[in-house]
Parts: sequence; C-alpha cells; structure tokens
Amino acid sequence: QVQLVESGGGSVQAGGSLKLSCEVSTNTKSVKYMGWFRQAPGQEREGLAAIYIPFRNIFYADSVRGRFAISQDSAENTLYLQMNDLEPEDTAVYYCAADSRPKSMESILRETDYDYWGRGTQVTVSS
Repeated sequence: QVQLVESGGGSVQAGGSLKLSCEVSTNTKSVKYMGWFRQAPGQEREGLAAIYIPFRNIFYADSVRGRFAISQDSAENTLYLQMNDLEPEDTAVYYCAADSRPKSMESILRETDYDYWGRGTQVTVSS
C-alpha cells in the first residue's frame, strides 16, 4: 500500500510562489507514475503535472506549463510542485497521486488513472 502526505499549502498573494511537497511512504518501488492534481470548489479534479519515474519524463497541463514545475527527490521519497506567479484562479485543494499501471499521453493527467491519493493541501491565492 502506498501512502501519500502533502504539505506546503497556504495563503499567498497573486504573483507569489509556493512549493508543495508530497512524502511517499511504503512500497515505493511499485510506483512508476506520480502526479499533482487540484480541485476547486464546484469543479472537477484537474491534472496539473506528472512524472514517469523510471526515465523522469515530465508532463504538464497547458494551464500551468511555464509557471509550475514538478520534481522528485528519490532519495527522500518526496515529490515536489514549485508554483510561481500564482493567480486567484489557482485557489484549490492540491493533491498528490501515484500509480503503477502503464499510461498514455492522453491518460497521464487523468484522475481515474491513479489509484493512490493523498488527502490534499489547501492553496489560497488572493488578489
């Protein structure tokens, strides 16, 4: 069983930055993909960024490409999301996810393609 714990959320003004962390514990060798998602009130969960761990291939949603950066520290079993130039529209609960199944370019940022999830961390951006 893979357990994920996010941290680093908070409140920030527009234009500011935050760095989210996701600590991965137990049975990490089975994990091949990890990703960051977010869900704003009344909206569906949105895939933001993902990494294919064996080759460190990285994928971004158009909505965050150029502002957000995903990275992984394998020694610490930690996934990060550096978020820059934040906007009020980025306000949401941010989730870390992990999975072991093969994925396509079309599915790598799809919520239903991930089996393991953290509880989320709130990010609030004020104007």
